[in-house]
Formats: sequence, C-alpha cells, structure tokens
Amino acid sequence: MSGYALQIGAILCVHVIAAYAAYMTLAAGQLNLGIAGFMALGAYGSAVLSNAGWAMPQSIAGAVLLASLVGLCVSYPVLRARGIYLTIATLAFSEVVVALILNMESLGAASGLVVVGHLGFWPILWVTLGVVALVVFLASTRFGLCLTAIRNDAQGAAVFGVRTRRIEVTAFTIGAALAGLAGALYAHHFSYVEAQRFNVLLSTYAVLYTLLGGLQTPLGPLVGAALFTLAPELLRGTDEWRYVTFGAVIVVLMLLRSEGLFTRSFIHNLMHRRPAT
Repeated sequence: MSGYALQIGAILCVHVIAAYAAYMTLAAGQLNLGIAGFMALGAYGSAVLSNAGWAMPQSIAGAVLLASLVGLCVSYPVLRARGIYLTIATLAFSEVVVALILNMESLGAASGLVVVGHLGFWPILWVTLGVVALVVFLASTRFGLCLTAIRNDAQGAAVFGVRTRRIEVTAFTIGAALAGLAGALYAHHFSYVEAQRFNVLLSTYAVLYTLLGGLQTPLGPLVGAALFTLAPELLRGTDEWRYVTFGAVIVVLMLLRSEGLFTRSFIHNLMHRRPAT
C-alpha cells in the first residue's frame, strides 16, 4: 500500500472508533457532543505519558483510563439533563477541556505538542477491529438490549426493572474511553497534537457517522464512518465540486434512508435475497 493509502486508512480507523464513542450514548437515546473533549484528553494524556518515558502501550492505556474516569465523573451531573440540555452540557464540557489545554504552557498551549513514538497503520487497524468486535459483542448482551429499550422508552424500561441510570452512566463511560482511545491513536500516528483540532465539528462528525450508518445495528457506525471518510477521496477528481457532490449525495441518502444505511431490514433482505434463476 502507498503512503497516501495508509494515511487515509489510519484516519478512517480513528473516525470509526470516534463513531463508536458517539454510538454508545446514541444507542441509549443521548446526543453527546463531548466526543472531541474526550479525544483531546486521550491525545494529550498519551502524549504527556510518552514524553515522560512511558512505553507506548502503557501511555495509550493510561490515556484511555484517564478519559474513562473523567467520563464517569462527568456522566453523573451531565445525565441529569435531557434532550437539548444534555447536548449543550456535553458541548460545554468539550469546550472547557480545549480551553484549559490552550491555556496550559506545559501542554504547548496554542502551539501544540510533539508526541514521542510513532504508531503505524497496521497496529491501529488491529485496535480498530478489536473495538468493532467489542461493540458488536456488547450489543448482543443484556446491556445492549437495555440500551435499545432505554432509547425506545426509558420509562417503560424502568418499569420492567432496567436500571436506566446505571446503564446510561456505563454507556457514557465506555463512550468516553473509546473517544480517549481514538485521540491517543491519532496523537501517536501523527506524532503531534494541537487543541484546535478537537473542536465541535469533530464531535458533530462522529455523531453524523453514526446517524448516517444507522443505530439499529452495531455495524452502522462502521459503514457511516467509511462513507464519510472515503467518499470525498473518491470524488477528489471533481476538484472543487467534490464537496458539493458529496453533500448532495448525503442529503439524498438521508431522504431515502432516514433510519440509516445499515438497518435490520437491510441486513434481513441481504441475507434472504434469492439468487436469480
């Protein structure tokens, strides 16, 4: 594979993990726009640990632990809100994280931070496949069923014995950990991080990957992230019109497939399609 293809592949992997970070909360009916903030914690946490002499695997693990602990602490006050207020609260958290980093000279402030240790495409790919397998497994467990029940009817799920608060906190914490992992992988692949990269647009994209792919199956975020990442590259030959074309394609897809591209009915039809005679 060429260097360009490997670079696009690494970016795709980071986007896939970020999409699953958004998926964990969206699966419970919660719109979390704090993904970029947790990615920043993962990126800078891993960078600081690596620069302090830690081995790369330990640095990444420490960054994921940091993001998950912060996610656990933030989830309790944040999840008291609902609807648009929850979205605003998570967005505010992300902005606070970025603002703190921008004002810390020890983290490079606005100039960014050089990261010791480079991580190539293939290790990132294997980690991404592990994340996909983990989320698919969680979706098949009672925990995954509870997430779907809460998204469809939280009050009804509580009546039937689902501890909605505990499930929501767990989903939020897992999402924070995955976002921290995505940020750590990004930092070690590009060997440089800057706080401006972790803005609200990054969180919005992560949510769009999931919504476009579909919430009905755990493979939806993978499909959505792949389409969002690869389609602009495939349309590169159209020069300045590629983003216009890409935007038009997204609008048409959302009109025709409002529940996402990868739904249960789509999988059923695909598996039971009879070959032409």
